[in-house]
Amino acid sequence: MNRKVPRDEVLRRLRAEIAQGRQIVGSGAGSGLVARIADRCGVDLLVVYASGKFRQDGLPSIMGALPVANANDVMLQLGRERIFPVVRDTPVIGGVYCQDLTRDMDDLLDEMAAAGYSGVINFPTVGRIDGNYRKDLEALGLGIGREYAMITAARERGLTTLAYVYTPDEAAEMVRAGADVVVGHAGVTAGGEVGITEERTKPLDEVVRVFSAVFDAARAVREDVVLLSHGGPIVEPADAAYVAERTGAHGFVGASSTERIPIEKALTAVYTAFKQPAAGAGQEGSRA
Repeated sequence: MNRKVPRDEVLRRLRAEIAQGRQIVGSGAGSGLVARIADRCGVDLLVVYASGKFRQDGLPSIMGALPVANANDVMLQLGRERIFPVVRDTPVIGGVYCQDLTRDMDDLLDEMAAAGYSGVINFPTVGRIDGNYRKDLEALGLGIGREYAMITAARERGLTTLAYVYTPDEAAEMVRAGADVVVGHAGVTAGGEVGITEERTKPLDEVVRVFSAVFDAARAVREDVVLLSHGGPIVEPADAAYVAERTGAHGFVGASSTERIPIEKALTAVYTAFKQPAAGAGQEGSRA
């Protein structure tokens, strides 16, 4: 059964991995099976957010950022009913939707800590939104500032704080707000049954260029901030290693790349194999 891991213990573990030259690995977990296997394989962080439910339902991850479910309720329910019962000692991070004005953020963070969450991450995030819609959200007080404030409030409660960011300015502000871990986000993950096509995502070298600026901005505020990559064309371990070597990232947070695409591949192989004719099948009188 999962236990809440104190922030200083989480950070000690992460920095030990860095000191040993090993890549930090975080994984989304939208089902107990994924959480169990990740926990047993030594994944450093499990991340539970609304998108995980939709991934495990066979739907695109971006559904988790659309108004088709209460993101905070989904996160709490997934944790309590599916993730915590099977996780032994891996810190579990909960995705917080900060733009929900019907919910008191302080109460939500207290509820998460009491339930067993070791930390938070800002998801769904308005950082993913641009154009006039983003301007309207910001003008109405529903912008990125609420996510900075949530990170500060979570840090004050002793929770480990992860922050998805898209720009150098966001990275710097998140670190000032108290983010322990900055996760550069490259957008929707490419590949698999319900991912976008490679043509729709940024080239890996473009992600390296963007993340280099993002991580430099984070380190300029606090040198010891942990830096992770996520999304877009970063699908395979080799992709994450390529980004890390060129940006100084300490590891990777996977979601579709760790809890959806591998399952799609494995099940496709199994079902295809089962459908193959058995030796001697169909031969008249073979069992006479």
